Amino acid sequence: MKFIYPPYFIKKIFKNFIWEIKTNERNIFLTFDDCSSKNLTYWVLDTLRQYNIKATFFCTGKNIEGTNIINDIIKAGHRIGNHSYSHLNGFKSKIEEYVSDVQKAHKLINSDLYRPPYGKIKLRQAKLLRERYKIVLWSVISYDFDKNTTPTKCFENIKKNTKSGSIIVFHTNEKAKKNVQYALPATIEHFLNKGYSFESIPLNL
Repeated sequence: MKFIYPPYFIKKIFKNFIWEIKTNERNIFLTFDDCSSKNLTYWVLDTLRQYNIKATFFCTGKNIEGTNIINDIIKAGHRIGNHSYSHLNGFKSKIEEYVSDVQKAHKLINSDLYRPPYGKIKLRQAKLLRERYKIVLWSVISYDFDKNTTPTKCFENIKKNTKSGSIIVFHTNEKAKKNVQYALPATIEHFLNKGYSFESIPLNL
């Protein structure tokens, strides 16, 4: 079953996670996971630059190791977050293995933000990681990575479910490329025309 936005009971169980940003302004928070396609990541950076908006990139360590992607994201004025080193599924990983993998990524990604791959993490894993990180999930997931999601459907997923304070998830990997290249500009233009602004995850959470 697909959930475009997280069910209430999930948010209740993981109540210490950040699912949205409280704001009195018409702000939306774009986030990008993986950084696994260099070309797509730089296309996203260029698109954000054209619209003069900021976002947050949750990078997977093995994807950015030996590249300048992190530095280029920071130089462009965006915020970075840890998305683990190996993109482990927390439900299928031992606690020590999972936490160690996140710590390995931290050597490459110096951030106090963490997003679990697939949004899957055990309570014990989360408790240990919350000693160092603010765990950021999302309000709206675009399903840009899903082969059954068309570019127009990807955009509709976002348009219908986004409001002030929403955290939106896109991905910068090859599976998501076609959908992102259509839905990201469409999302930006739609909400800018409605008087919204786009921001990176604030420092003072």
